Formats: sequence, structure tokens, C-alpha cells
Amino acid sequence: MPRFTTRPQLRGDFGMVASTHWLASATGMSVLERGGNAFDAVVAAGFTLQVVEPHLNGPGGEVPAIFQTAGGPVRVLCGQGVAPAAATIEAFAGMDRIPGSGVLAASVPGSFDAWMLLLRDHGTLTVRDVLDHAVGLAERGYPVLDRVSAVIATLEPVFSRHWTGSAGVYLPHGRVPAAGTRLRNPALAAVYRRIITEAEAAGGDREAQIEAARRSWSQGFVAEAVAAFLAVPVPSSTGEPQRGLLTSQDMAGWSASYEEAVSVSYGAHTVHKTGPWGQGPTMLQQLRLAEALGTRGEGADFVHRVTEAAKLAFADREAWYGDPGFTDVPLKELLSTGYAAERAALVDDGRASLELRPGRVAGRTPFTPPLHLAQEAPADRTVGEPTVQRGDTCHVDVVDAHGNMVSATPSGGWLAGSPVIPALGFPLGTRTQMFWLDPDSPNALAPGRRPRTTLSPTLVTREDGQAVLAIGTPGGDQQDQWTFTALLRILNGVDDLQEALDAPMFHTNAFPSSFHPRETVPGDLVVEPGLGEDVIAELRRRGHRVQVAAPWSLGRLAAVARDPETGELRAAADARGSQGYAAGR
Repeated sequence: MPRFTTRPQLRGDFGMVASTHWLASATGMSVLERGGNAFDAVVAAGFTLQVVEPHLNGPGGEVPAIFQTAGGPVRVLCGQGVAPAAATIEAFAGMDRIPGSGVLAASVPGSFDAWMLLLRDHGTLTVRDVLDHAVGLAERGYPVLDRVSAVIATLEPVFSRHWTGSAGVYLPHGRVPAAGTRLRNPALAAVYRRIITEAEAAGGDREAQIEAARRSWSQGFVAEAVAAFLAVPVPSSTGEPQRGLLTSQDMAGWSASYEEAVSVSYGAHTVHKTGPWGQGPTMLQQLRLAEALGTRGEGADFVHRVTEAAKLAFADREAWYGDPGFTDVPLKELLSTGYAAERAALVDDGRASLELRPGRVAGRTPFTPPLHLAQEAPADRTVGEPTVQRGDTCHVDVVDAHGNMVSATPSGGWLAGSPVIPALGFPLGTRTQMFWLDPDSPNALAPGRRPRTTLSPTLVTREDGQAVLAIGTPGGDQQDQWTFTALLRILNGVDDLQEALDAPMFHTNAFPSSFHPRETVPGDLVVEPGLGEDVIAELRRRGHRVQVAAPWSLGRLAAVARDPETGELRAAADARGSQGYAAGR
């Protein structure tokens, strides 16, 4: 572990917000200072992230969250929209994989309804209150990050030739905005202002206003604008016309929902994740494997065991995970200590595996997807989720003085995925690319089905059930590797959150990517040079095909914590990416 941290761990007793962008953290803290609770703060921060990190998420995307109200049970908020009614395997005849960009890959946008549902049931503020910061930033402009400018520069030919709506927002005056300049999105600001107006027309009751806002989105002018945009063929990134499958009826027929978390104990703590419609249970499988393998400490043994366990867990993800409303996921068996012991026996401490090895569960044969092998993972797969330009995701954690705690991972609907709808100022998402077109897959495409998302927030409780930690990161398939590594360090005794986040990171791509073109890189291990030359040499000796990434390039973790005994709150945010910050007092 490092003997230093890039920043101090924040400590206080009023409230803490940690996110992947300083403006979102500032928004959340502003809401807490104005008397809002953790749910008000996370909703406002979520809408801010849509504006200031448009290369990573947007209103057309989705969000899962895991939360606990003070003294209440841990719950999951599912803001993952489903496949449209017309999205059948037959609709993609002639393709072996769903495209990673364009309107064909759109699922029902889930984030707006999810944020509003959380606000209605657990927040205290109004629609205007939580949209205020996002509206202001979209109207007045926000500082363009280096990464935003670089993504737009890469996409400039696509925007200029084919996606004129995107050019209208992201090529102001016909030019790529330079890093540090201000970028506005007046169309999006107008959408949110109209939603506020229609919400307040419902009267003075807060919940009535929120319900009116939800209708404006899913049954009102937003859904109508989406339908009008898709009524004619829309060009793909290559200019090929595509007729979208999403309809206003799809949007009207779906709403966000709550469900129980999936959980396992680790020592004196319990770790909570989404169900197998997300990849969250892979972290729980990795915890079981860590117990079976005795994975602790640092150095080559730690990296080797964590990596080999990840390969086994993610092989099981491909074999068994999917929307449990459509497929029988043997989750109880996958998370059992007996199964973990069987799987741990496959780990050779002296040699890296080059195989994809899903487990046989309850006598059932695992599904094995077609493997598209690559000698080396594309460089940007190490940082996130690919579309036209490899993208990423956002994350935000909040805790307040009352003990309310929430972890959320907004994503999708990024500017590289599909063209901006001019009337709305944002593009649709591309989440259906995560389905397989093989009907035997537990994650096979079907109308009304949730794609098996990579989005994976984490909440941890202690033995009496009180929440003590919320943590997460962007990063697609890497989310439950980077977060797992940091969490294992914390649960094994690293008390300083910032130290746990700053420690050198690593991950593997030795399983099918969740994103087009769905590549697998056998034996792959991507590491930060901070692991040290001796550790890296030993990992290579054990057969890992090691890629040394740039320093400080893997992950963008955020975390908040609470001590129920003293009421002390803590927070930290990863310095990687030079944009994530924690705020609190």
C-alpha cells in the first residue's frame, strides 16, 4: 500500500458527497446545505452529471442505485430500461452481434424516471430544486474537460457528415470545443425547464409535481419527440440509414422499480449488490473466492489470486447471468461457500489460466458464448465502455447526518453512442448491445427484457444492518474488479478511504467484453506501473500476459462511509482522470 495519498480523506458529521466530477459533488453538497437529504442530493448530482459528463452518460441512459434509509432495509433502485417490443432476435437477422452505436441499440431510457421515483419516495425537495443546477449549467455552460474535447475531436467527422443534431450541440460555431472552454446545451436546458413548468402546473403538492414530471417524460412531450425523431430512418455513424425500434409506447409502458439487494457476508460486514440483471453478483462471487483462497495483503500473490478469481466469476457471468424475470439464474448456488470452494480449487497459485472456465451448477450445463479472440485489449477498453468512441460511465455516493446512504452508477446515452435528438439536446442509449443474439444465452435479446448491464454500485452494512460504506467506479467490465480490489483492502483493514482508492489498480480482460465487438483476451492482465517492477516481472513469470498501462489510469473510484457509533462521516474520490472529487463537512 502507498505511504501517501493524493488527497486527504474527508471527515465530518454533516454530509458527504463523492463523485466522478467536482461539479456534481458540489451540487450534491449544495443540496445538503439547503436542507435536503442524501436522496435529494444524489438526484441533483445525477442530473448534473448528465450535463457535465456528456461523453459518459446522458438523459437517454440508465441508472442503478443501492441505498438505505436511516434505520430501513437495503434496497435496489432499478433504472435500467428494457428492450423495445420490436427488439427481437429476428429483427437483427444477418447480424451476429448487436451494433455498438446507432439507434438500433436503444433500450427504454431509464434514468429520468428512476431519479424521480427515488425523489418521490425518499427525498424531500421538489422537481425544480433537484433540476436547478443542471439547468443552470446547461444554459450558462460548463468547462470542457480534456477528455470531452478529445472525444468530440475523434467524432467530428461523424457529427459533421451524419449526426447534425450532435454537431449542433458539440461543434459550436462548427469547431471542436477546446479543453477549458465553456460548452452550453440550451436544448436540454429547455427540456428540463418545460418539465419543471408542467410539474408545477399540477399544483403545490410535491408528489403530484413529481408524478407530472414523470408523465412529461414517458407519456408527454419527451416521448413524442423521441417517436418523431425515430419515425424516419436515422443515419448510423457510417451514414447507413437505420430504423429505430424504440417507440413512445415502449416508453409509456415502462417505469423504474425497487427490489431486494443480493448480498453475502464477509467477516463482520455484508456487501450488497444488484441482482443478476447486472454484473454485481460477480463481486459477491469474488468475495466468496477471496475467503476460500485466503486472499489478503499485497504483492504478486494478491494480484494473482484476485485476477484468477475474477476470471472464474466473470466466466460464470457469461454462463448464467441475465434478467431473472426471463431466465432461471442459479444465484443461490453461485454464491454458496461450497461452490466457491470448488471454484477456488481451480486456481493454480503458480500459473495464470488462459481458459474461460464457467462452472457447472446443479447439474446444468453452462452457456458458453462465441469467443472473439484478440491478442491484446484495445487501449481504451482499459478505461470504459465502447460505442463509436470508447466511452465510460459516472458514479456518485452520498451519506447524510441521519444515516441515509446511497450509491449510484449512472451511464448510457453518451454523446458517442447515437445522434443527438435536436428537439431534446441528448442522444438515446445503446444498452441493447449487451444482449446476445443466441436464444440459448441467459442474456438473450427479448422484448421487455433488461440487458445484463455492467453498472454496479455497492453498499456495505455491518452486523446490525446499518450502512457503513458506499463505493463504486465507472469502467464497464472493470467496475467489479477495481471496486472489488479497493473494497477488499478496506474490509481487510485499510481505514483511510483515500489510501485504498489511491493504491495501484489492475484488471483482466480474459472474458467476453459486454460491449461490441465482444472481444476476449486470454491471459490478459492490465496493471498500473505502481505495482512495481518486481511484482510485474513475477506476474509475467506466472504466465499472465501483462500490459502496463499509463500511471494513474485505471479506475475513477468514489466512496463515502459512516461510523454509526460516533456519527462520523468520511469520503474520498479517485484522483485518476483529474475530475473526481469528494465534498463534505
